[in-house]
Order: sequence, then structure tokens, then C-alpha cells
Amino acid sequence: MTELYIHIPFCKSRCIYCAFYSTTLSHLSGRYVDALGREMDMRHKEADTITSIYIGGGTPSQLSGIELHRLFGYIYNVYEISPDAEITIECNPDDISDDFAAVLSALPVNRVSMGAQTFSDRRLHFINRRHDAAQVASAVSRLRHNGIGNISIDLMYGFPGETVKAWEKDIDRAVALGVEHISAYALTIEEDTPLGKMLDEGKVDETDEELLRDMYYLLTDKLADAGFEHYEISNFALKRHFRSRHNSGYWNGTPYIGIGAAAHSFDGHRTRRWNVGSLTKYLEGMENGTPDYEEERLDNAMVYEDTVMLRLRTCEGINIEYDILEPELRKYCLHHAQKYIADGLLSFDGANLKLTRKGLFVSDMITRELFL
Repeated sequence: MTELYIHIPFCKSRCIYCAFYSTTLSHLSGRYVDALGREMDMRHKEADTITSIYIGGGTPSQLSGIELHRLFGYIYNVYEISPDAEITIECNPDDISDDFAAVLSALPVNRVSMGAQTFSDRRLHFINRRHDAAQVASAVSRLRHNGIGNISIDLMYGFPGETVKAWEKDIDRAVALGVEHISAYALTIEEDTPLGKMLDEGKVDETDEELLRDMYYLLTDKLADAGFEHYEISNFALKRHFRSRHNSGYWNGTPYIGIGAAAHSFDGHRTRRWNVGSLTKYLEGMENGTPDYEEERLDNAMVYEDTVMLRLRTCEGINIEYDILEPELRKYCLHHAQKYIADGLLSFDGANLKLTRKGLFVSDMITRELFL
């Protein structure tokens, strides 16, 4: 099994919090799609059967219908795709017109992930999103009309000045949409972003940790009441088969091929690879037949830390015998977990080490303590 990730870096405008690689040079999108096809062809031997495809960004819905059809033509010409593959594309709500929804219905796409972020037009304007709250519901309706039966939306909480009551309204509106999956993340202020600069200049304040905790527990409780399974720290699915299979593969160590500028790959064993984070350099490399990328070989310590960081995020947690193969590292992990088990932040049933409800919110701290 191998997963395929394709990075589409184009954005019409950038959100003030975003630290992912993106560009507004959308006039190069045609060349870029062809370069993606060249990279896939160069790397076709890295996969047998593709079990999931995720087209992320950036803003993949900035590609035209013709470009998307060409992209899928490359994918299906190069790789063997499992008949039941999960095929996800990220979209902005305002890009989902009747025509664009019809384009998606003509493609093998069976899952759409949409960045709603919030249902407050004021907060949307603050973070420089292009859509308004009403467009999220319109987009869901158009996707349903065109046969998309698996829709995920992203939410954010912890905006400067946001209250618990305002966040509760966002959760309620998300649930009312009837989507199958919700991802929710605390707003993170990264360096070298416009929001980071605003923080440095004293124009915004970071949200209080206690308030963030209250918001997180409100999220988990309300989504549980609405029938959602909390299967990963920030992810909730209505039923098990609506979990993001692609993202679950990342957390469980499934091999994946990353195609496109700044895309990452992992062979499922010891090798990570990442493409150059520059559109122009990526295009030059692909068009000249000299791809620009770096890679690293993981040692036992790096594999262990990746395992702890990724598996502990999931509701299944770390299977001590199966996930950590070296006896000394297994012993190390359990030894350092004891104080968190005693404090009720971790649980251990003799096989699986898991975060408890209390531990979910402080997972980063616990993970660091379990590192070497």
C-alpha cells in the first residue's frame, strides 16, 4: 500500500497565519501541472498500488477544470489506483461554484476537505480568508447536489478576542451542516507570518492557555454528543469509515509519495524525502530532468521519536510490542510514561499506551517527555 500526496501551491491570497509553502504565481499553473506529471513518471517505480490520493495546498481549487482533468490523467496513466481508493481534494468554499462542483463530479474525487475556519465574517476578514460564512453552506449544498458524499471541514479556535460562546456557535453551525468529518485546530502564531509580525508589534495577543483548554474540551464534548468519533487529537468522524484514511496513513507509518514543490515523501521504513520549496526551482528541475530534492535516512532514535509523536495522536495510541521494536526503547518509553500514567494523563492496558481525556490537551508536552 502506498499513498499519494500532490501539492498545489497556488493561492489567490494568503491567510495571515499560514506557514505552508504557497505562492500567488497562478499564471504558472499550467506548467506546474505538466511538471507534476513529469515527476510522477520519474517516480512511478516507488509505488505498487495507490490506496489514497490527497490533493492539498495551497488551494487546489484554484486549478481550472481543464488542469484538474489533465492532472488526474497523469495520475491514472502512471499509477495503479485501488478501486476503493479515498481521493480527497482541498477546496476553498468560494471556489465551489455550480460549474466547479460539476467538474469534481466528473473526476474520481470522492472526498472534499474545505477550509471553513470560522462562521464569523469578522474573524474571516481578520485572517484574510476570501469566503464569507454563508458560502460554506452553499458549497456543501452544491457538493451534495453533485454526488460528493464525504465532506470534511476545517475549523479554528483561539482567535484573538474570541470567547467560548463564540466558539460554541461555530461548532453548532459546523454540526448543522451535516458534514461527515470535522478537523479543528487552535490558531497557532508562527514566526515569519503576518500574524507573527502582528504579535511582535503588540497588535494582537496570544489566547490564554486556560481559555484554549476550555474551548478544546467544549469541542470534544459537543462533537461526541453529535455522534462524532474523536479518533485523533484534532480530528472527528461521524463513523469509523469516515475517518481520513489518507491522514491516518501518516499517523500509522504507511508509505507515501509526495509530488510537487515542497512535498514530502516517506518509504515506510527509513527514508524521508522532500522536494525544493520553490515553484521556480521545482519547475526548472522537472523540465530539465534534474529534480531538486533532499532526503535523509532515519536511525533507530528518529524512528522511535516519529512513532511516539504520530501514534500517540490517535485514539489507538502506541502498541508497545508492535510499534516499538527495540526492547530498550520500549522499556525507555514505558519508564518515562509512568508519571503521566500516575497523573491520569496516559493510560496503559498492558498493550496500548494512550492519551486520556486529561492528556489530550497537553499531548505536546507528554510527547516531548517521551522523546530520547
